[in-house]
Amino acid sequence: MDCMLLIIEPTGQRATRTEAEGQAAYQSMLDFAAGLRAQGKLKAAESLASHASAVRVHTGGGHPQVLDGPFAEAKEMIGGFFLLDCTDMREAVAIAQRCPAAAWATVEVRSLAPCFDDSRAAA
Repeated sequence: MDCMLLIIEPTGQRATRTEAEGQAAYQSMLDFAAGLRAQGKLKAAESLASHASAVRVHTGGGHPQVLDGPFAEAKEMIGGFFLLDCTDMREAVAIAQRCPAAAWATVEVRSLAPCFDDSRAAA
């Protein structure tokens, strides 16, 4: 079962850390990823740049809209992710509870699935 841990952190939080604190937080995440890799659980992991450099694209209504970050209305941003190979959701949640980021951010656990409900097709 493929699961994703999304690291959802408050916007601006990174700027409140000293360089040493930022390096320590990053190193704890690298160590966490290395442990998952050694267990054969890690498929991919990345840290994402701040939303200040992000761009949002929406093409609803036939007119593309492009909005450059930072996004004033955003209170949170996705700071990174871990893509895991887990036996079930219980294992993914247990891994999320060990994630160092859970001390300063929310770790959202999601299973990978189609973006539609294919159970209706079977009925």
